[in-house]
Amino acid sequence: MSDIRQDWSREEIEYLFALPFNDLLFQAQTVHRQNFDPNQVQVSTLLSIKTGACPEDCGYCPQSARYDTGLERERLLPVDEVMKAARLAKEAGSSRFCMGAAWRSPKDRDLDQVVEMVKGVKSLGMESCLTLGMLSEEQTSKLKEAGLDYYNHNLDTSPEFYGSVISTRTYQDRLDTLQNVRDAGINVCSGGILGMGEERKDRVGLLQQLANMEKQPESVPINMLVQVEGTPLHGREEIDHFEFIRAIAVARIMMPASYVRLSAGREEMNDQMQALCFLAGANSIFYGEKLLTTANPGAEHDKALFKRLGINIMSVSEDSRDEVVGDAVQEFSYKACSGGHHH
Repeated sequence: MSDIRQDWSREEIEYLFALPFNDLLFQAQTVHRQNFDPNQVQVSTLLSIKTGACPEDCGYCPQSARYDTGLERERLLPVDEVMKAARLAKEAGSSRFCMGAAWRSPKDRDLDQVVEMVKGVKSLGMESCLTLGMLSEEQTSKLKEAGLDYYNHNLDTSPEFYGSVISTRTYQDRLDTLQNVRDAGINVCSGGILGMGEERKDRVGLLQQLANMEKQPESVPINMLVQVEGTPLHGREEIDHFEFIRAIAVARIMMPASYVRLSAGREEMNDQMQALCFLAGANSIFYGEKLLTTANPGAEHDKALFKRLGINIMSVSEDSRDEVVGDAVQEFSYKACSGGHHH
């Protein structure tokens, strides 16, 4: 097992990003093999349980009530409908079921219904994950009692760039929610979104924040921005694909025991790019046709790609290794918001 460090300096991270591509991938794959089966990927399914009408102004998110993206607003789904989707996900090979709601923070009356969903997913023998926005200590305790395995709350980007993407909540608000989740003993799923117009120094800053937490997130979703017409970030210059793969590799080196999840944006990646991401240390994906509200490759396409690469899908029993290294690649959508950006 690789040593886990929480004292990464910006200079060290910049050094990794600047390595020749082959050297960086070799180093990342070496770390990956010390901690994981290199030919195994954890698969999660994400369902939007409450869509649209979010009061926040996250610039990437089609679910914000402030932008006209043509997204149909939906109320919180009934528990039986969520359970039907969870059963289908399990049949398709998912070991974790993530539920995302477009809220700033859940109201207590809504939380009661979500608690029933968590219990239902657990009864199927699957891991449960939620992304509901900001949580209070009391709400977090309630979800822990219900048996919640993971909570997804992304930092999105560096503290410095954050203000140019979101103004309705602070970076500290996000850190506080993650602290509540950690204190309650729930696994943390937290990552970010690349391609929002940030510079490399912001990708460095994001990974530094994640890796230097008191305990590294068990799951680190790395999203590639899905540009949605009507949102402020639509039309940004797309991130260079090699730069995205570098970020996956650096995340793997810095957070050796975390699951690194290839989240939103896979629809825009060809098979070769995804294969390089797996080589760079990504070992978790979201399965299914949709991530909250943005397109995602179909499960059959993923299975065919895995077959070509000789990759196996991790079963639920193999996925319960929390006591060993913490399980973590799955997170939710950009706050159940970025349309699919695994928050």
